[in-house]
Amino acid sequence: MTTSVALHEVRAGYGTGQRRVTALDGVSAEFAAGTFTAVMGPSGSGKSTLLHCAAGLERPSGGTVTIEGTDLTGLNETALTRLRRDRIGVIFQDYNLVSSLTAAQNVALPLRLAGHKPEPEAIAEALESVGLAGRARHRPSELSGGERQRVAIARTVVARPAVVLADEPTGALDSNASRHVLDLLRGLVDGHGHTVVLVTHDPVAAGYAERVLLLADGRVVDELSEVDAGRIAARMAALEAAC
Repeated sequence: MTTSVALHEVRAGYGTGQRRVTALDGVSAEFAAGTFTAVMGPSGSGKSTLLHCAAGLERPSGGTVTIEGTDLTGLNETALTRLRRDRIGVIFQDYNLVSSLTAAQNVALPLRLAGHKPEPEAIAEALESVGLAGRARHRPSELSGGERQRVAIARTVVARPAVVLADEPTGALDSNASRHVLDLLRGLVDGHGHTVVLVTHDPVAAGYAERVLLLADGRVVDELSEVDAGRIAARMAALEAAC
């Protein structure tokens, strides 16, 4: 199976001297194309830093990150921006929508920034795929939290990225909205062959994946391949008790 995302001995941290905090301490992990992986761990374990390094949003202090065989750590800022734009989609907990734009305009924005003319049919199709065909002209303030997150997903998929990285995308949503968003992420894998990496604290959300990586103190400490919410919750409780 082709590797879509690979991290090898990745190190990252914040601060200097005695105030230096290690976020990732030699993390190695591979994510196969067309798979759904959840990344979990106690607070401060390095989950979001791992995702940000994989997305090229943060540069690690050591090790390598590759997307479809391209080493991100060797790219200049222009080349890195182009690769992120063309091959990586990132979904955040706080949606990152532009408040003055409609849902359709938010979905089209990345294409416009890339110098492409968005096809109205493609924008409409992306919104329809997330159940928001009737909300195209609504601004974020006129949408619920779950609807805003679905706009963010439509904005990601319209660019057809190979890799979708989601950082706590259901963290601010109720259970019904969360389930809808997770179904959409699962559909990106099953229906379109995307590679999805989900950072989450929720065992139910992690249960949508076929693999769970567990981090503690900036290291991968376990991997679950037969996932269910109960097993994940029990393993997480053991990790948190040990920290």
